[in-house]
Amino acid sequence: MVKLMLDGFGGDCRAPGSPRNHPLGIQCYHVDARFSSGLEDIGEFQGGKILLIFWYCLQAIWCRFRYGVKNIYYVPAPGKRVALYRDWIGLMLCRPFFKTTILHWHAAGLGKWLENSNGHLTRKITYRLLRDAELSIVLSDFNRRDAEKLTARKITVVTIGVPDPCAREAGALIAARSQRCAARREILAGRPSPVPGAETVNVLFLALCTREKGVFETVDAVARANQKMIERGLPLRFRLTIIGGKASTEEENELQQFIQQRNGNRLIERLGFVPTERKQRALFEADLFCFPTYYLAENQPGNLIEAMAFGLPIITSRWRSIPEMLPPGYPGLVDAKSPEQVAASLIQLATLDLGGELRQLFLNRFTLEKHLASMAEAIRSVDADKS
Repeated sequence: MVKLMLDGFGGDCRAPGSPRNHPLGIQCYHVDARFSSGLEDIGEFQGGKILLIFWYCLQAIWCRFRYGVKNIYYVPAPGKRVALYRDWIGLMLCRPFFKTTILHWHAAGLGKWLENSNGHLTRKITYRLLRDAELSIVLSDFNRRDAEKLTARKITVVTIGVPDPCAREAGALIAARSQRCAARREILAGRPSPVPGAETVNVLFLALCTREKGVFETVDAVARANQKMIERGLPLRFRLTIIGGKASTEEENELQQFIQQRNGNRLIERLGFVPTERKQRALFEADLFCFPTYYLAENQPGNLIEAMAFGLPIITSRWRSIPEMLPPGYPGLVDAKSPEQVAASLIQLATLDLGGELRQLFLNRFTLEKHLASMAEAIRSVDADKS
């Protein structure tokens, strides 16, 4: 998301050919603060990361004096100690040199984590270094709690936005899914399907394959849904495709064993990390998107926004900011850690024509153009408030 924003604002002003007068009125001087080389390194302590913190801070301070940059933009960590310690060092070194601090809360839950933390010193240092930001940008009303806990002077809600991945094909794609939904209503009523192939419901899980992201509940729910169809003597079957990298070898082995235990070798396909083209094809081919996450720092998942862009009906959890992303009374919301509810929602949504509504929701709220315009307005408001 930071890269999309940076590119949308014209890129790093230090790069050759970068425009200085972008239409949105924002100039960026980017310090690419990468601390992890892979998914398994995220949130893990490594000595080399400490040296990187000082190097990145030195670059930021150089930009302050070399180019006259007055505002520092920073993405705070969720409630994870190692990442929080990184924030301590970075903000302690950088904030004194900048007139304005802008915090962008991509993750959720730090405020609640601090409340439940046993470490008085941890809370005290965090409040001291992150409090009173001139602007806190949050993704949702739920996310306000983190900014409010750290007494931000101004809080603005700006939702995530992504480039439209299927602008040309969306109409035909949604129409085809609508026909399959109607055919499945016939199947569940015990009548023959008028649409060839409608007996198979393609379910897609697209995320990092960890327990907290809901991949185990998804596998379990697909197995339960298929068992219910067998018990009712109906030919409807749910086929699951799992796309996403692994967080650890141990959890990946547990997942593979769990798939075998649930007798899903024929109807569950584990692809791992795939190129963008293969991911796009999976989104085109899917009938349902399943993501029953209860990840600690989950806020406004980009994979759900991608699914909406494709007009793909979603089964997801009532967790943190997620219900705010969907229409009021949306039928695909389930409780966390509830594979039985997920299974029931898979069967229900296989017959509901929700694609057009979700696609329109994406166009109204989650396009990249709307995101960039709202971000630029929020950032410009800092200077306007001071004038």
